[in-house]
Amino acid sequence: MSKIVLIVTRGFFVAVAVAIALALLVYGQATRAPSHQLIPNAPERPLFDQSRVLKNLGDAIQLKTISSVDNPDLSADQFIKLHQLLKDRFPHLHRISQVEVIGKFSLLFHIAGSDPKANPIMLLAHQDVVPLATGTEHEWTYPPFSGAEKDGYVWGRGAWDNKGNLMSQLEAMEILLQGGFRPERGIYFALGEDEETLGLRGAGQIATTLKQRGVRLHSVLDEGLLITHGMLPGLARPGALIGVAEKGYLSVEVTVKADAGHSSMPPSPGQSAIAKLGKVITYLDQHPRPSQIDGVARQLFETLAPEMHGLNHYALSNLWLFGPIVREQLEQSRASRALLQTSTAFTMSNAGNKENILPAQAQMTINYRLLPGDKIEVVLSDLEKAIKTQLSAEEFSIRTLPHAVNASKISPVASSQYRVLQQSIHDIFPDVVVAPGLMLGATDSLKFEELSDHIFKFSPVHANNEDLNRFHGSNERIAVNNYLDMIRFYHHYLSLASKLH
Repeated sequence: MSKIVLIVTRGFFVAVAVAIALALLVYGQATRAPSHQLIPNAPERPLFDQSRVLKNLGDAIQLKTISSVDNPDLSADQFIKLHQLLKDRFPHLHRISQVEVIGKFSLLFHIAGSDPKANPIMLLAHQDVVPLATGTEHEWTYPPFSGAEKDGYVWGRGAWDNKGNLMSQLEAMEILLQGGFRPERGIYFALGEDEETLGLRGAGQIATTLKQRGVRLHSVLDEGLLITHGMLPGLARPGALIGVAEKGYLSVEVTVKADAGHSSMPPSPGQSAIAKLGKVITYLDQHPRPSQIDGVARQLFETLAPEMHGLNHYALSNLWLFGPIVREQLEQSRASRALLQTSTAFTMSNAGNKENILPAQAQMTINYRLLPGDKIEVVLSDLEKAIKTQLSAEEFSIRTLPHAVNASKISPVASSQYRVLQQSIHDIFPDVVVAPGLMLGATDSLKFEELSDHIFKFSPVHANNEDLNRFHGSNERIAVNNYLDMIRFYHHYLSLASKLH
């Protein structure tokens, strides 16, 4: 009996010792983790006429530059008017730069640098906007293409996406050139015409043109992640996330086959085309692709950890121990789950055309957003294997739909290009925490992967949940102060990024 007590006692003390050692290790790891934030500088604020720049933005919003996959000339007159507006409002830019029309209506500006051997930088924006959803015109506080400056905002389609970026970039460049600025590195502005409809005629053709000319870009900055408030749990300060990668895109059509027939004599349970499709959907829905805290997600959390407090600080600083728990918590949210896995969305289904006839086939469309590192061929192979657990090979087929693309490369954060962008953000928005992030949607910048290893997706726009609900929706608007800060940000970034480092 005494031996048993001794063994139990020793076991207890061993367990306590292990627990204390783990606690000290966790505490030490959390307290030693260095901050990745930079010290803000105080750059000189550019002087400009605020009423003039706000009018320029409003006038650009009034032009209905809606893009279309099938009809590239749908808004031809509006694009031409926008080009004339840019020429009238930015005379120094048009006089000093080389301006080309690429595709139908895309614009490429090039300002030569003083060092012709230095790789140039590029800023991207797009001219096109999405159409209004049918029947929503009455939901707008001000007409959707009014460009009205009211209540401290500029209202209208494109205020956020993406004429705010476009106009603030060119305003910043015009201010610099007016003051006699000449960059050391060349500067490109690429303004696509069809980002909202795949970007093949705009950014795609611009990238092809530059590749044919042998251009290599030092860095690329496109629209992307935002400065968010209260949307990163455990982070008291606003978070400015720089997209260093974007997810890929894959849509597939799955067709399930069965015997047709009359509804008065249905087959055995589970043997109709619709029932078979239901089994496949249920299985795939219950077996999503694996999630992991790796790649960009790990970079994000390790960067945020030193800036957090309480349990979040200790958990994110010790992912080697708490990784499974953190992952389980993140999987409860749609937004954070999308950072950890290739998402699977069932978006369309179709079967039958008569109420009393059993269809010979049933179809569904699945849309995947691929995590960096997850390849199209692997996802397709895994999908086929998964369906074969429910059906025989003769009972189904898989068709890959057009425009599939793998996820982008991950741009390195340990680079002067990333550091310049981070410093620019800190300097203009000194209260924010800057961290790398993953862009869930597609941007034009993906077309430039062969031209640069340093592609970033960031929009200097403050946003909360209410703002995000306006994205591509009703009452799109941008705060006046926010827009003025966008001009100041691009003015500072252009000054820093075009220097030789």
